Amino acid sequence: MTRLRREGLLTALRRLMRERHGVSAVEFALILPIMITLFIGGSEITQGITIKRKVTIATRTIADLVSQDVSVTDADLTAVFAATTTVLAPYPPGTLKMVISSVYIDANNNASVVWSAGHNGATARTAGSSVTLPNGLNAFPKTSLLWAEAEYTYTPTIGYVLSGAIDLKDKLYLRPRLTNCIERVTGGQTIDCPA
Repeated sequence: MTRLRREGLLTALRRLMRERHGVSAVEFALILPIMITLFIGGSEITQGITIKRKVTIATRTIADLVSQDVSVTDADLTAVFAATTTVLAPYPPGTLKMVISSVYIDANNNASVVWSAGHNGATARTAGSSVTLPNGLNAFPKTSLLWAEAEYTYTPTIGYVLSGAIDLKDKLYLRPRLTNCIERVTGGQTIDCPA
């Protein structure tokens, strides 16, 4: 009786090893989690790249809008920041922080902040603080430029693939178009570049 059971068990094992039905289903079940992870990860990375590009466009928009003025008021800057947040659509602009600063380059090629304004919790630069510019931008003494900065905190939708928030930043330097230096009117006083 024991011998028959062993032979029956061996026969059943041989049949099982020859059986090929369901192999594709098992392979698919093993590969499915990897495929889902790659799909979701690819989607998250693509969305992050798209938002980074929009942050770059937002930075360009801030500088471009302000550079077209001769003088800006607090209301003008509020309107510029409001217009710039629409660049981020369809993504929520809630974590988009922006700063625009006017930088003056003196006769000795030293750059310093003339005025600065921040939006959505961004800290404006301190007037009079020195600035280290990229090579070539301070080559023209007694001129000014605009320094636009934007930062967006991107939190992936699904944290299994990419976890934690990612800070996406960009900055841009742009010369004023209509004047040597853009003045700012705030609180009843006018802030202009040194003569």
